[in-house]
Amino acid sequence: MSEYQQLHHVSDEIGPIYVLDDGDFRVLSFGDNDEQSKILKSAPHIPQHTYIQAMLAVLLFNKPKSAIILGLGGGGLVHALRRYDAAIKLTTVELRADVIDVAKRFFQLPVGKKLNVMHQDGSEFLINGNHKKVDIIFADMYIEQGVDEKQLTSEFIGHCHKSLKAEGFLVLNCWKEHSKSELLKQVLSAQFANVYATLTGGGNWVIYASKQPNSFSAAYNKQQLQQLSQQLDYPVGRSLTRFTQWEE
Repeated sequence: MSEYQQLHHVSDEIGPIYVLDDGDFRVLSFGDNDEQSKILKSAPHIPQHTYIQAMLAVLLFNKPKSAIILGLGGGGLVHALRRYDAAIKLTTVELRADVIDVAKRFFQLPVGKKLNVMHQDGSEFLINGNHKKVDIIFADMYIEQGVDEKQLTSEFIGHCHKSLKAEGFLVLNCWKEHSKSELLKQVLSAQFANVYATLTGGGNWVIYASKQPNSFSAAYNKQQLQQLSQQLDYPVGRSLTRFTQWEE
């Protein structure tokens, strides 16, 4: 990433936080050669990472009025969801106060009454339960070393289930190696009626868990794929080329 200029650097008890820029793109990094978030400054609503594109494919299956985002980063999910429907009530929970500050200062984070940004541990937020049930939970809690292992536990997944409405979805961003985890698959299948997943080109394993059965037919509906692609301003279908059921 030598072509990038460092705009900002701060460290907290977890580690360093860098903001990098090459003129067109702005990057949030937690370490060497690490892209935690990336936006195209002229069109921040278009996700630059394949895992965010894949996570947003859940909008084929659910038209949310409310959502929780666990892990803010540079706000890529917030930007895209605002583009999709500015009326969605979003609660974003971020562990690191400096990440929230950076997202607001350097990543054009949308502000308004429909967005509540909370400085808190995502797991504790769910456990406390001081929130209304929502349509979708996006779990994207990452640290420099990779996935925050908290979001793979049965306790965390159980609290997500309780925090979702009857037709709700959990979208979980993991790594490719988690696709081999029989334990994770069993935990999800015990809580949710349907579990699907897709492998992204960037090596992420994105899981979609539905509280209701027969929730995923729209993945194969070309008209709905085209409509969502127009709404989000990128081709959604390419995120689903390796979309498959992941259940017992």
